[in-house]
Amino acid sequence: MKHWPLAVIGFLFIAAWPLMVQDVFLQRVGALVLLAAISASAWNLLGGYAGQVSVGHAVYFGAGAYASLVVYTELGWPPIAGAPIGVLVSMGISALVGTPTFRLRGHYFSMATIAAAELFRILAANWPLLGAAVGLMGPPVPRGFWDLSFLSPVPYHYLFLGVLIVLLALIWQMQRSRMGFYLAAIRGGDRAARSLGVPVLRYKLYALLLSAGFTSLAGSLYAVMVGFIDPDSALGIVISVKLLIIAALGGAGTLFGPLIGAMILIPLEETTNAMFGGGGTGITFIIYGAIILLVARFQPGGVAAFWDKLTTRRVRHVP
Repeated sequence: MKHWPLAVIGFLFIAAWPLMVQDVFLQRVGALVLLAAISASAWNLLGGYAGQVSVGHAVYFGAGAYASLVVYTELGWPPIAGAPIGVLVSMGISALVGTPTFRLRGHYFSMATIAAAELFRILAANWPLLGAAVGLMGPPVPRGFWDLSFLSPVPYHYLFLGVLIVLLALIWQMQRSRMGFYLAAIRGGDRAARSLGVPVLRYKLYALLLSAGFTSLAGSLYAVMVGFIDPDSALGIVISVKLLIIAALGGAGTLFGPLIGAMILIPLEETTNAMFGGGGTGITFIIYGAIILLVARFQPGGVAAFWDKLTTRRVRHVP
């Protein structure tokens, strides 16, 4: 891969980020960038590589987040112990949702995923076990290191970085495997893929299961870090839209695209939230809408595609 040296330099910069800045806000932004990159890379498995644009991934993110805090509130376990449960639950939901919806195409599939996510959000908002509309809280004070409750964002930064590296290594290996070639064929068109002998529905489901599992893990890590969730923060449609925009901005269907998109969008979002207060929700929606319009109009392939074009032009002009 021709961009590996640049990727190594980028990861060294990311690893050194908490050591280069002393401001807690900037350290927290760094951790959130990595968490968003994990979530968007998980979405990218389905939306980028398989070409199935889901706008309902919040349900898998929320499954992981709620599983982590439910095991704490009901059983007294460390919140991270709920992560495997969340992965299993999210995979079950993905099989339930994916089996019928994968027969739909284009925007009909996207609309079906929105409906499924909203159904689960309403369910969570009315289920006492999940805290209903009030939500759930994690440990108010750490009972031990196993709670993963830190005052500083730095430990979360390196925890998220480790998970991201594992996920990207898995995706890189998948790209070179039979599954990667099958997903590329599916992205080109179901009918053409079937004519080549690709079991389309089966591999769509494989991609969704893998995507849902890692999205759920990201939700668990979010709950561990933040220590509080409610239906909107864990299952809101804004989460699904954010994952889609991050991947599209950086380059959907590319290995490092979601990370690039997260490095652009998350600092911008956190800065507007800090400047305007109240979560900056209105400004956030304006930013999301503007990014969608700009990417769709000028660079559908995202930053990664723009970079490839730029480097290709430079190579052509070298005498």
